[in-house]
Amino acid sequence: MSRSIKFNNHPFRFLLYLEWILLGIATLIAILPYHSARHSQRIPELTILSLFLFGFMGLRLPTGNRITKIFYTVIEIILILMTGVYGGRTARLFPYLYVILVTRSCLIFKLPGRLIVTILSFFLFVFTLINRSPRFQASLQDQERFLFFTLSIVLLFGLSLVFVLLLMNTVLSERQSREELAIANEKLRQYALKIENQATLEERNRIAREIHDSLGHSLTALNLQLETALKLAQSNPTKATTFLARAKELGSKALQDVRHSVSTMRSHPLQTQSLEQAISVLAEDFQRSNGIAPIFQINLDYPLSIEISTALYRIIQESLTNISKYAEATEVYLELTTTNSEVQLKVQDNGRGFDLKQNTTGFGLQSMRDRTLAVGGKLNINSAPGCGCQITVDIPFRKSKI
Repeated sequence: MSRSIKFNNHPFRFLLYLEWILLGIATLIAILPYHSARHSQRIPELTILSLFLFGFMGLRLPTGNRITKIFYTVIEIILILMTGVYGGRTARLFPYLYVILVTRSCLIFKLPGRLIVTILSFFLFVFTLINRSPRFQASLQDQERFLFFTLSIVLLFGLSLVFVLLLMNTVLSERQSREELAIANEKLRQYALKIENQATLEERNRIAREIHDSLGHSLTALNLQLETALKLAQSNPTKATTFLARAKELGSKALQDVRHSVSTMRSHPLQTQSLEQAISVLAEDFQRSNGIAPIFQINLDYPLSIEISTALYRIIQESLTNISKYAEATEVYLELTTTNSEVQLKVQDNGRGFDLKQNTTGFGLQSMRDRTLAVGGKLNINSAPGCGCQITVDIPFRKSKI
């Protein structure tokens, strides 16, 4: 059930102020004495009470149960009719009470209910106007003038109700659009934060894998070499020197791994170069580190989005890193091509391979899977102990219009 509209959560509080001003003027007119018999109030106390109750009802508008809203509106109509029938000269202001009624109905009803209340207000106004019209004998010309004046009032009042209805519908629609936009922006912000957290977590996992696989291994071996050198420092200085030299090599390798990791994280690789150029740099780095020149074939007939290019670059980078650390391969083949509907990547080596049932949950392979899924692609891994490894990626894309 929706929460009732009260003073503290009223969407248009200035409407309440306008209602109070109008009702205050009507009450003041009802209180002041008036000596005209024609406009004397039959029951002034009833008129004042009706105005007071009508204004008090505006402090709480029902928005939940339909029966409650209908009952609420019926009571308002009864109070307006009592003011129109028994209000004397105060009844001159009763048409404005119907405007307030239509305004309130726009806040508590949907469009069909608003239309019903507006039409009902118009006919009740006409009924009250006819009921209060004086009965007198007049010339035909005066009767025509009076009829024209009455029709003008009726037409003007009907147009006023239509204007108020359209205005409130427009204002409420705009308010609803702003609220929906705010909700959508909040959802988008939450989604962006989620993506950012996911990316941060992914990068942390990659750094953790780098530390564990490279730096951790190098530092562990370095520590063993130093411990052995300390033990042999007195008894066999020559052999201890050999272990120290090996420790120095391990320290240099660990420093190189740290620099490589920092360089990888420092900037986006595709900001200043194309995907083909970035892959060539990866191949050169791989050759310097392993003494193996990867054979790569790149045939991109269609331009790729930055999201797909970045995903492909990271997948190739991860693949070459895994080959460098674990595969012990002598040949590496890389192929990147595009068709009419997708881009295909294949990275293959002749290394020692691995068992798919035991070695597919590491940081590197999981990162490649996540990147592929993020751009709507599929990743397949074919490998077996002693048979090398082949990684294939298929990513659908839409051709850009040039």
